Amino acid sequence: MALSFCGNKSNAYSVTKGVLNNPCFVDALNLVPHVFLLFITFPILFIGWGSQSSKVQIHHNTWLHFPGHNMRWILTFLLLLVHVCEFSEGIVCNMVMGTNHLHLFMPAFMGFVAATTSVIYYHNIETSNFPKLLLVLFIYWVLAFITKSIKLWKFAEDKDASQYLRLYITALLVILYGLLMAVEINVIRVRKYVFFANPQKVKPPEDLQDLGVRFLQPFVNLLSKATYWWMNPLIVGAHKRPIELKKIGKLPIAMRALTNYLRLKDAYEDQRTPEDPDRSPSIWRSMYRAFGRPILLSSTFRYLADLLGFAGPLCISGIVEQLNCEKDPSRKNQTIKLRDSRMSFRELLENSSILAVLLFLALILQRTFLQASYYVTIETGINMRGALLAMIYNKILRLSTSNMSMGEMTLGQINNLVAIETNQLMWFLFLCPNLWAMPVQIVMGIILLRHFMGPSALVGASVIVLLAPVQYLIATKLADTQKITLEHSTDRVKKTTEILKGIKLLKLYAWENIFCDSVEETRGKELTSLRTFAFYTSMSIFMNAAIPIAAVLATFVTYHILNEKGPSPSQAFAALSLFHILVTPLFLLSTVVRFAVKALVSVQKLGEFLQSDEIGDDSWRNGDISVSFEAGKKPMGMTKAINRKQPMRYQMDNYEQPTRRQMRPSETEDVAVKVTGGSFTWGNNLLTLSDINIRIPTGQLTMIVGQVGCGKSSLLLAMLGEMQAIEGGVYWSKQPDCEVIHEGNISKNRNSVAYAAQKSWLLNATVEENITFGSPFNKQRYKAVIDACSLQPDIDLLPFGDQTEIGERGINLSGGQRQRICVARALYQNTNIVFLDDPFSALDIHLSDHLMQEGILKFLQDDKRTVVLVTHKLQYLIHADWIIAMKDGTVLREGTLKDIQTHDVELYDHWKTLMNRQDQELEKDIQQDSQTTLERKTLRRAFYSREAKNQIDDEDEEEEAEEEDDDNFSTTTNRRSKIPWKVCWCYLSSGGFFMVFLMIFSKLLKHSVIVAIDYWLANWTSKISNKTFNDNIRQDSYSLLVFIILCAAGITLCLITSLTVEFLGLSAATNLHHNLLNKIIHAPIRFFDITPLGQILNRFSADTNIIDQHIPSTLESLTRSTLLCLSGIGVIASITPIFLVALVPLAVAFYFIQKYFRVASKDLQDLDDSTQLPLLCHFSETAEGLTTIRAFRHEARFKQRMLELTDTNNTAYLFLSAANRWLEVRTDYLGAVIVLAAAAASIWSFHYGLHPGGLVGLGLTYALTVTNYLNWVVRNLADLEVQMAAVKKVNSFLSTESENYEGSMDASQVPENWPQDGEIKIQGLCVRYDPMLKPVLKHVNAYIKPGQKVGICGRTGSGKSSLSLAFFNMVDVFEGKIIIDGIDICKLPLQTLRSRLSIILQDPVLFSGSIRFNLDPEKMCTDDRLWEALEIAQLKNMVKALPGGLDAVVTEGGENFSVGQRQLFCLARAFVRKSSIFIMDEATASIDMATENILQKVVMTAFADRTVVTIAHRVHTILTADLVIVMKRGNIMEYDKPETLLEQEDGMFASFVKADM
Repeated sequence: MALSFCGNKSNAYSVTKGVLNNPCFVDALNLVPHVFLLFITFPILFIGWGSQSSKVQIHHNTWLHFPGHNMRWILTFLLLLVHVCEFSEGIVCNMVMGTNHLHLFMPAFMGFVAATTSVIYYHNIETSNFPKLLLVLFIYWVLAFITKSIKLWKFAEDKDASQYLRLYITALLVILYGLLMAVEINVIRVRKYVFFANPQKVKPPEDLQDLGVRFLQPFVNLLSKATYWWMNPLIVGAHKRPIELKKIGKLPIAMRALTNYLRLKDAYEDQRTPEDPDRSPSIWRSMYRAFGRPILLSSTFRYLADLLGFAGPLCISGIVEQLNCEKDPSRKNQTIKLRDSRMSFRELLENSSILAVLLFLALILQRTFLQASYYVTIETGINMRGALLAMIYNKILRLSTSNMSMGEMTLGQINNLVAIETNQLMWFLFLCPNLWAMPVQIVMGIILLRHFMGPSALVGASVIVLLAPVQYLIATKLADTQKITLEHSTDRVKKTTEILKGIKLLKLYAWENIFCDSVEETRGKELTSLRTFAFYTSMSIFMNAAIPIAAVLATFVTYHILNEKGPSPSQAFAALSLFHILVTPLFLLSTVVRFAVKALVSVQKLGEFLQSDEIGDDSWRNGDISVSFEAGKKPMGMTKAINRKQPMRYQMDNYEQPTRRQMRPSETEDVAVKVTGGSFTWGNNLLTLSDINIRIPTGQLTMIVGQVGCGKSSLLLAMLGEMQAIEGGVYWSKQPDCEVIHEGNISKNRNSVAYAAQKSWLLNATVEENITFGSPFNKQRYKAVIDACSLQPDIDLLPFGDQTEIGERGINLSGGQRQRICVARALYQNTNIVFLDDPFSALDIHLSDHLMQEGILKFLQDDKRTVVLVTHKLQYLIHADWIIAMKDGTVLREGTLKDIQTHDVELYDHWKTLMNRQDQELEKDIQQDSQTTLERKTLRRAFYSREAKNQIDDEDEEEEAEEEDDDNFSTTTNRRSKIPWKVCWCYLSSGGFFMVFLMIFSKLLKHSVIVAIDYWLANWTSKISNKTFNDNIRQDSYSLLVFIILCAAGITLCLITSLTVEFLGLSAATNLHHNLLNKIIHAPIRFFDITPLGQILNRFSADTNIIDQHIPSTLESLTRSTLLCLSGIGVIASITPIFLVALVPLAVAFYFIQKYFRVASKDLQDLDDSTQLPLLCHFSETAEGLTTIRAFRHEARFKQRMLELTDTNNTAYLFLSAANRWLEVRTDYLGAVIVLAAAAASIWSFHYGLHPGGLVGLGLTYALTVTNYLNWVVRNLADLEVQMAAVKKVNSFLSTESENYEGSMDASQVPENWPQDGEIKIQGLCVRYDPMLKPVLKHVNAYIKPGQKVGICGRTGSGKSSLSLAFFNMVDVFEGKIIIDGIDICKLPLQTLRSRLSIILQDPVLFSGSIRFNLDPEKMCTDDRLWEALEIAQLKNMVKALPGGLDAVVTEGGENFSVGQRQLFCLARAFVRKSSIFIMDEATASIDMATENILQKVVMTAFADRTVVTIAHRVHTILTADLVIVMKRGNIMEYDKPETLLEQEDGMFASFVKADM
């Protein structure tokens, strides 16, 4: 056929009736504008694009939208759609005509090209911000509008034009061109770029001028917004190097927590009307006012998507119906001959190819709208969470202290609000549009089903609706089970923590198996509830898979009964896909309802919290500083002159002159703080302080003394405004702070008070940050403060000096160290007033004196700062300038020490007696080795063992490091994108091979049966239409029977598979935990020295939790979605093999999408996790340190920090959700292409008569399910990869070597009562901790006679403790031997050896449980023996007094006993085990002198016949020993009786004794 524009009829080109009356000419006229646009824009685009590559890309192309930007994109999309319709209508008409008429579709095609060009052209003009070029588009819209209007006018003249589609298409085009013209005019009106004298200058939004903003969703054009095109560089780039926080940048201003907080706060506060100021505002209403609009937008998208979703079933039904019509001559009511090349709408829809294209477009739009809806809700949810967090934080900063101390608001509640309630609300918001979209979806679905299947559809629908409550029930059960599981698992982790903390003791006493069993017992309980959890999870999965099968079965059986024959293929497959659509909302409904209930509870809790009491307004403390600046200046002579050129010499002489200032008569003294007639309460209407009249003199040292609980700390807090004043008030001097220091180096701030609380409070930050606390760093001053608080020795012990992280997540410091850091913080701050609340409580005497002299008297007083000190140490009263004595919440006396001496002799005498008592304690204290050295020692121990391995090298970090070593880029890339198959296999194999086989087999079988059901349905329905009536009924009943059997099998298999996967996961979890626990408990002690406790605990808590609860469901979901996709593609390919040609490029695209996404998703997930923890910690920290933060007046700084942390976490989360949308849009579009390919292949092969219409329906239904599941495959794959990391970490511990428990002798060969004499021979002993390390003992020889008392001494690190460990074979003895009673201990089984010796360790370890359990966990001894041991250890009377006696409770770590008492319990524990060899490793370090003397006697008497080896760090304890061994660097230096050694004056022992005296 020849191509010709107007066809080759003779009159095609005649214009006798007038030019415009020839339709062909009008169409030609319509081509003109399109051609004009293409001619003009192509060169501009070409030149523009050519130059754009050379110019440096402006930041994100500075997307500066012209007015009407979104409107223009939407109109252009509509225009393209209408052009597609016009084009397809033209093509169909052309096929009917005898010859080719190009004018029917050519203008439509050119219009399509021109519209596409127009939007590309516009985008380029917009990014280069050159609006003058828009004139071209304006001219184009005008021309197109005119030519189309002419065409419309010509159509309208025709009388029966209204029946035809073409009239409507033309009318639509005229409207669209008109609207686009209006948009263009609007740009001219706003930007004035042409026809106006002064065009408007426009700047891009400030977010984009800030190069830190990387989240571009709000700024890009509509197409990029819909497809997340702007994410490409980030996601593809993740492949080369991991995404870091720097890479994701900051949030746009509109999404920052501060912006949203202000919106929410305004909405919240607006509800408080002047008439009703106390009314509590509704949080729901404020959330709706602040965030309601985006939710409405999201719901609109959701409705559009849901309605478009129904296009699938309708189009499938149309295509199948159409193909059957064409095949069946009887139903072909000869295709209507089209009159003069026009067609009606109905005729267009009867064309199967057109339907296929429509289906494709509907799918693309539906998916785009759906993802847009998800994105908008997620963004809103994140914004709302940020706002709520800021609201909660602001409230925390204003909470009244009584609320916290009276326990109305516990820290736990606040943490829950932050971690749980805000997230619940966020999730509710994510799911919120479902609440109103689902009912619409369900109703529409049922109406359509009724349309296709008649009344029988209602039966199927009712099956689905009736089973929905069951799903809800299962969902609630799941939540309950999870709670129980959580309780058990917390319990288990607690026990594991105790074991790991006391692992040394357990090994030395050979008790590890007893404790291991107790953990296994708790794990058993946990597994029982996990089993229930697995059962409910699998039921939930089963319901989800089986309901559609059941519904289809019910529907078709009913249909058969009612109509005596099966449905037609078009009905059957439309119904099938409708059921698939219906199941999703019903499954989700139970989840949404559950979340809605939780959200209601959360909002109630939030409301209560936001309404709780606040601290009073403290305008007084900001001192109404109205005095003029000049008046406050001190005369110049008094200011310290600081020379700018030598800033380092910060008046060092000041710190060296201890000259005390002369006491000045207090009358002339000005007052810093004054309290008059004050009565204060903590808010429970009981007066804590009453009738307080005091003044704090400026620049002097005021001390507050009194008994415990007389209100000293309360007085400080009352002055700080933390208590509620019932009457009276606190007045701070209004003298403005204008002590001007020359050249303004440091200014003192009156509003802030440096405050060191009694309970020390540290930030999770470095030591330096804790001390400077937000003030500028000044080296000289910092050094002086550290020396005053004698922190230097402690800092030297820390692995990274003062840059070491301390606090909750950092390193645990002892109480004294923490307290000194808090005092240092108060000293460092440059404030006029310093409040110190009992800073000496946790310090020993030496430190207290040093702190008093250097810190308080020198450092603070030389600065003329006003100091208020609460203390119990009366010996310091002589230093006080002013004393306030308190008793029972009132002030007893106030004045100088002299005043009190003269006026209140009784009190003064009372103090003197107390002081004497304190002095005696002092002497005792000095004899003792000070507590501080002990603390330092503990700290040193903690790090000493880690020197071999640097502080924390988690395995992950090692892997990262290995990766970074690879310079070769491609290998890194590969490693990051490879799926960890090895780990997966390890996981599956620990589940047991039978279970794995069962899972794989049942999964495959289930999917085969499901395919068989649908295939049978296709065959059955196709046969119906071509049989005679009688055959039909017989055939039909048979088909129905097979169908029922297949469905029943499918439902059963669904149940089996869902159970096998969950229980496979359960058995894997059981085995992995069991092996992990056994490996770790039996690992050598060296393992615990070099592996940080936190790391081991993580394996037992976080990683075990992932293996228990998350991996099974991810695995199930992954296998299900993968098999669904594969079976779908298989079915399509088997029906239409030509489909495989299209599949190849799609598969390649899919491969790359998933590869890039998995890597990026993993990085973003890590970022989200790692940014969440600091945020939660910041909240709990703030709540703990409220009084300190408020005293320092640092609220603003902490708020700022909270906003930064929130924004960082929100950025990571937003990027993660945008990456998920990126993936889903891409897989959805791929799915749509699959549907199009399947439809095209079916129609094509059908025309060649290759298969019946029923199978076409089957193929298309399957193509639709593939689109739903493609993104799940990738999402689950990414999740599984992240979760498998937990298995990998657990596995890495499973490869640790265990200790050799067997030994070369059999336990039965060891005599029952060995060792009975206690004779020890040490021969050439060499010991090391690890084959890689140097020996710690070198060729040690010694002989200890039975019953001898031996003392071993030496400096720290001389090998004393290593020797004691060698007796228990805890260290690597690589040469020499220890022979006890004739047996070489290295040959003994460890259990036997360790259970026959006794040791007391330096650090007392107690376990939670009863006293009986702590003394005798093996339950071997009688009560009499236990009491006897307690009596020896001086504990009998104390234990008798406890409720329950021997069964009295011991809390975790023995916290309910003092350190000394704990040490005595450990002694008692050693006495209980009556062994003839007894080793004491610095066991009396934490006991006071009196008790220690008693113990020494006990050891001499109770152990008269036993061998006792004492490792001493106070030499006087071993002066009575029979033999003394002095060690140095792993060698024995001196070995003799103590008397002999003392005679050698220059000997080591003699020098030790001298030093100790």
